[in-house]
Amino acid sequence: MQETRAGAGEAKLGAHAAADGVAFAVRSSTAAAVWVSVFDESGERELDRVRLDRGDDHVHSGFVTGLLPGARYGLRADGEYDPGRGLWFDPGKLLMDPYAVEIDRPYVYDPRLAAPRDDRIDTAALMPKAIVPGIREPVAPQKPRWQPGGLIYEVPVRAFTMRHPDIDPALRGTIAALAQPPIVEHLQRLGVTAVELMPVAAWIDERHLGPLGLTNAWGYNPVTFMPIDPRLAPGGLDELRATVAALHDAGIGVILDVVFNHTGESDEQGPTLSLRGLDNPTYYRHVAGEPGRLVNDTGTGNTLDCDHPAVQRLVLDSLRHFVTGAGVDGFRFDLATVLGRNHAGVDSNAALLRAIADDPQLGDRILVAEPWDIGPDGYQLGRFPEPYIEWNDRYRDDVRRFWKGDAATAGALATRLAGSFDIFGSSAATRTVNFIAAHDGMTLADLVSYEHKHNEANGEQNRDGHHEHFSWNNGVEGPTADPAILSARSRDQRALLGTLFASRGALMLTAGDEFGRTQAGNNNAYAQDNEITWLDWQNRDRALEDYAVALSALRRRFPQLAETEILAGEGRAGGFADVSWLRPDGERMDVADWDAPGRRCLAMLLSGKGEMEPVLGVLVNGSDEEVAFALAEGEVDWRPALPGQPVFETGATFRVVPRSVAFLQGTRGGAANPTQPGS
Repeated sequence: MQETRAGAGEAKLGAHAAADGVAFAVRSSTAAAVWVSVFDESGERELDRVRLDRGDDHVHSGFVTGLLPGARYGLRADGEYDPGRGLWFDPGKLLMDPYAVEIDRPYVYDPRLAAPRDDRIDTAALMPKAIVPGIREPVAPQKPRWQPGGLIYEVPVRAFTMRHPDIDPALRGTIAALAQPPIVEHLQRLGVTAVELMPVAAWIDERHLGPLGLTNAWGYNPVTFMPIDPRLAPGGLDELRATVAALHDAGIGVILDVVFNHTGESDEQGPTLSLRGLDNPTYYRHVAGEPGRLVNDTGTGNTLDCDHPAVQRLVLDSLRHFVTGAGVDGFRFDLATVLGRNHAGVDSNAALLRAIADDPQLGDRILVAEPWDIGPDGYQLGRFPEPYIEWNDRYRDDVRRFWKGDAATAGALATRLAGSFDIFGSSAATRTVNFIAAHDGMTLADLVSYEHKHNEANGEQNRDGHHEHFSWNNGVEGPTADPAILSARSRDQRALLGTLFASRGALMLTAGDEFGRTQAGNNNAYAQDNEITWLDWQNRDRALEDYAVALSALRRRFPQLAETEILAGEGRAGGFADVSWLRPDGERMDVADWDAPGRRCLAMLLSGKGEMEPVLGVLVNGSDEEVAFALAEGEVDWRPALPGQPVFETGATFRVVPRSVAFLQGTRGGAANPTQPGS
């Protein structure tokens, strides 16, 4: 029904509408032939199949006259079918365009998507269809809404509002819900600098979930990288764009959690959905000498070959798509070490990592790296180049171990409070993202309520998830009506939050941890799209929420908390903040104090950059007894910095209740003598 004409020059990849039709271009170095399958407006009936012309640059391109924006299409590719050699060509498999920007329905796993070519199954009825985009004006470039040392709020988009009583039921679980006044007001009250949306790119369920009656709730299983899942954004990119604009108006940035380490095509038994069927040898890493075996540095069955120029271009174009199309402020890279992998291992100065940082549209964005994967040499904390900031699991574990009561952890706690100079000390500014709980693992409330994981609902006999999470239960495993235990758990959550907000560097708080969300001890709730992960807004702990709000306000009031210079023992040129580490008796901590197995208490005193800035005292009592902290009279006039906090003043002595963090505001009359842990 349509005629075609060859594309000219270096065609833009994907589908691009013109006045008289649509230009298509797809890259494949190994396909013998590539077609565009055009469907009716329902996406159910194939109307035409148009072969594209192959160019010298491995790009198959063509122009289909008569098509308009909104047309539904897919791709088909033919060539040799030999999975043992990494070749999966099957024209019966309808494939998603890697450069599609919108799809007409969610992915649904079906075993027929993985059927061998000899079965002669056409998968068109099982696949979403790509939608030809119209012309969209790019978002005007703006500086990201972000301050170094700010508060990142990790949001599982669907779970965040599914149970919110003040959100229109038609909007619950969507990106649009994040722009509604009750949500914006909550974020502003909490002092959120940027929300970090867990993956929004359209994903497919892992094949083992269907028989268990489960579905993927987190989204870390994309097929391609640009289309937003219709379940999260029925309005597609425009919905994200409007939500970003609304949050920007409220002074809040938007970071997208992106997955460029693997796809939902999984291992050799997985479905053929896009990249595998178009050019498997190019897009995925394979075991050396065994082209039929996929490398699995991700734990998901496959690993993208981010050392290949075609993959690098796809990643960069996908990032630019969200910056120019929606105005997002940055990205968090899941298993970011994969972006730096090559045949020799992990290179922190890899071409793709450099290209992102140097790109005119991306280099000024917030770039957050999860600095590990499960492959060889996969733990790279502290080794990413600037301007990347990094998730710091050493912070998470050391803070948990201190409050759990492990011996000889005071020095590690102080190091984390100071910005993790042992990890990021090669530069003046720390690049740490401090967090105590994240989507992966136990919630903050569960950390103090469960000593063991409880993942039975995941259908894997509690074998999945992390086995060591440094949690404790305060005497009873799980739910209890005992008021003493409930009080202890509330106290411990406050202590953990107090530690987080007192720490140098960027902070991350997972949505709902500020008001005591629970997952009933499940530390791997990726497949629980239900009330296990949906936030319970009506029954939230409002007193704990108020405390988190007060801590955030305190952090904004004292600039020395939110600065990113690594705290050091000696005063620095340029007026950087100094720190003093004291024992409860007011004397400096020495080497023996830091190494003492029973050391459970310390004071961190922070001076400001100017003489007029108030001094801040952070008193940490990790013991089970009330502890009196003696602070020198005459040098600083101290008073409590937070209303209702667990500290009582008697002259220059402050009594701090068990297992708590207290904050003092001081007016200087002299200078404190700075030191640092281990000095």
